[in-house]
Amino acid sequence: MALFYVPDIADSWELSEEEAAHALRVLRLAVGDKLEITDGRGRLYRSEVASVTGKHCYVKAVEPEDMPKNWNGSFHLAIAPTKNMDRIEWLAEKATEIGLDAITFLNCRFSERKVVKTDRVERIVVSAMKQSLKYSKPVVGEMIDFKKFVLADRPGAKFIAHCYDSERVLLKEVLPLGEDVTLLVGPEGDFSPEEVDMAIKAGYMPVSLGSSRLRTETAGLAGCHTFMLKNEL
Repeated sequence: MALFYVPDIADSWELSEEEAAHALRVLRLAVGDKLEITDGRGRLYRSEVASVTGKHCYVKAVEPEDMPKNWNGSFHLAIAPTKNMDRIEWLAEKATEIGLDAITFLNCRFSERKVVKTDRVERIVVSAMKQSLKYSKPVVGEMIDFKKFVLADRPGAKFIAHCYDSERVLLKEVLPLGEDVTLLVGPEGDFSPEEVDMAIKAGYMPVSLGSSRLRTETAGLAGCHTFMLKNEL
């Protein structure tokens, strides 16, 4: 059964224009047909089509069912976007499918891309959430300066992945079980030495994601997968 995303479903029992088009034109749902809706905040509404008026689709009200995540803790990936936006959009899609709580884009010293259209990333994340049958939508953060992000208070364990020849430990060896985790991944030119030093002073542990040299988006996905392998229920 297809999953629909309507963030304000508890207040308005009408599908959004985009979701209504999918329900009526693609799936050809009619009055009485069953459908499942999520608000993207961990709730599932098992419902059915109540009425159809032109391009508008209304559903019957039902009590929501809480759908806990299938992993412990939360994973926040803060990553510098790549010059080719297709690669970071691919990351957002695949990380959502694996399991992700938040993704924020960092403006770093060596960043080649300074602007990210988060509305497009939002659409990709919503599509991946529905496709992978998840009920909590990852938070997509606007582009933020590296220093501002790093110096902000954040709960749980904090890590920075970089490629410099200095003391690091494997992420999989130090990743805690069931805690909130923030992982920083740098741009294609890596973080600057000053940024690494700033992060360490702010409580971020320097880590390695393995012996291979990874592209930015691959490193982000590797970190996400490492977290999920340890915390998936």
